Amino acid sequence: MNFKVPRGTQDILPSETWKWQKVEKLIDEVCETYQYKEIRTPMFEQTELFQRLVGETTDVVQKEMYTFTDRGNRSMTLRPEGTAPVVRSYVEHKMFGYPDQPVKLFYTGPMFRYERQQAGRYRQFVQFGVEAIGSNDPAIDAEVIALALDVYKRAGLTELKLVINSLGDTECRASHKKALIAHFNPHIEEFCSDCKSRLENNPLRILDCKVDAENPLIASAPSLADYLNDESATYFKDVLSYLDDAGIDYEVDVTLVRGLDYYNHTAFEIMSTSAGFGAITTLCGGGRYNGLAEDIGGPSAPGIGFAMSIERLLLALEAEGKSFDDESALDVYVVTLGDEAKRIGVKLLGQLRAAGIRSDTDYLGRKMKAQMKSADRLNAKTVIVIGENEVAEDVVMLRNMADRAQEKVATQDLVQKLNEILKV
Repeated sequence: MNFKVPRGTQDILPSETWKWQKVEKLIDEVCETYQYKEIRTPMFEQTELFQRLVGETTDVVQKEMYTFTDRGNRSMTLRPEGTAPVVRSYVEHKMFGYPDQPVKLFYTGPMFRYERQQAGRYRQFVQFGVEAIGSNDPAIDAEVIALALDVYKRAGLTELKLVINSLGDTECRASHKKALIAHFNPHIEEFCSDCKSRLENNPLRILDCKVDAENPLIASAPSLADYLNDESATYFKDVLSYLDDAGIDYEVDVTLVRGLDYYNHTAFEIMSTSAGFGAITTLCGGGRYNGLAEDIGGPSAPGIGFAMSIERLLLALEAEGKSFDDESALDVYVVTLGDEAKRIGVKLLGQLRAAGIRSDTDYLGRKMKAQMKSADRLNAKTVIVIGENEVAEDVVMLRNMADRAQEKVATQDLVQKLNEILKV
């Protein structure tokens, strides 16, 4: 049988995994700087968690979730996003009782959505996200946005745009919802089946429809900005003021709508403006979700967060012609000629690795020329050659691959000599 990777997934091979490791290390460093602590939740949860928190009318719940019935006849779903599991954990483990609030968390891991594969979008994809839960301070909104931008900038991206909007509170959205229903209802037959079903339950999602994006009724729809009450308008103004103080450029877009039901007040996206990136420019999205903890039995715990795709971050770097430095060069390649030399070489290999020196050797019994070619392919900084003469003298021939200079080194002095050369 000819087995292949499942559609919408990918194998990340060793030639690429080092880039992922670089990003993950960068994320850890940025989150440590901002004092966000890592949380790891299961890759599947009760289906009802996503139905309640993400929203019954969203595309995620209606079309994209991988749901299965387990052996206990319970409905489970592979996590399509990270916020709901984190909020569930926050409530279940009573993190609202921690003395220091907000609780600042981050996660990195695979998510699952059944959708059409596109550049940088897969059915199994990796997201990095943060959640700050327990504060209604507009300053934390600005901090979360700054953290997201910091990750991109430290990775080397420069062609970025922050777009931000206010979705208001429950009162604002209720008034806006009535206005949207009145606006779209007389002409709803012009819209797709999804928009028809959204009209009564979630008309705001019509504004985000990809099928009917060019319909003039969307452009002329009532703006949520016109329905913000004083409290919501003041909150949004304060968020923008904190961004100004931090020197963060942004663009207010009153049409920005996030695809999940739980967002309120601040909503934002970070986009790539690189000409080579492609039609779908969004790299990261997030916003505030006050009321989410209460929906699953927790106390009032306002929160804000974002999620970004690691795949799309790497694509954005490629579009800008940027790359990480490859620091995977081998320190030492051990070339052996003959059985006795091989035994000595393997023993030395263990000593080198114990000293933290990145080293490798030949396991195919190849001739010296082939072994030297392997050393070149692996970008080895130095090569140790052990042949019959070296065995007899209890030495090795140490070759610097940069200038091809070589010298004999006593076997017992090899680790110390390499430490001096490599500055390990």
